[in-house]
Amino acid sequence: MQMISIIVTTKNEEKNIESCLKSIKTQTYSENKIEIIVVDNGSTDRTREIARKYTDKVFSKGPERSVQRNFGMIEKSSGEYIMYLDADMILEEKVVEDCIRKMNEDSGIIALYISETIAGKKFWSRVRNFERSFYDGTVIDCVRFIRKDKFLEAGGFDENLTGPEDWDFDKRIRSLGKTALVKTPICHNERDFNLKKYLRKKKYYAGNFDAYMEKWGRGDIDVKKQFGFWYRFLGVFTEKGKWKKLAKHPVLASGMYVLRFLVGIKFLTRKR
Repeated sequence: MQMISIIVTTKNEEKNIESCLKSIKTQTYSENKIEIIVVDNGSTDRTREIARKYTDKVFSKGPERSVQRNFGMIEKSSGEYIMYLDADMILEEKVVEDCIRKMNEDSGIIALYISETIAGKKFWSRVRNFERSFYDGTVIDCVRFIRKDKFLEAGGFDENLTGPEDWDFDKRIRSLGKTALVKTPICHNERDFNLKKYLRKKKYYAGNFDAYMEKWGRGDIDVKKQFGFWYRFLGVFTEKGKWKKLAKHPVLASGMYVLRFLVGIKFLTRKR
């Protein structure tokens, strides 16, 4: 069996980290073939203390998640495959097993997208779950399970980007080989979703968008989709028959477009 290294980046995540690490420990894939690496960015709560109950590989690194991920994946991981998670993510019990199965079925695959659901009963959490369901395997998504040799060949995450570093890495890994989608989901815990906090985070990340666009060129086909009106507001939600889902859920669809509009305002008012 192949060794898998799972890197979890944290900062003041004592409310979430235990659920995340428990979900890794309860994977159907052999536990002794899963290496858990936690890379913390200066937490002042009990994050690191809780993490050490599940792994002795708890490290400190910063200042941003690109640096944390690269440190864990490049310097500390020993797996043939690497996977990265946020601390507020919970794995379905067969995620790792299904990722390995998909990789073994086709030796040409070098990286995998993994479906993501958003947990929470609040209206905006349900809207976010609805919205996220349209993004699987698109240029709005990013691979999450990767052959380590290909991660190294791609050069890891760009440490000068925070926010669009996922898209940037995804573009580079796709240029090196075949990707695929695993539908066994990762659950993103947004039960305590706060709209103001969400929009504030989006504006912070938007501060790096210009650097990303300049790196690849504003005429790049992916960049045009990721930032252009037609794909971000229409194409990604209607392609491949997905428009049927919009028609079936008009309330959630309306909420999604309100949220997209608010995020768009934050993008337009970003600091350049």
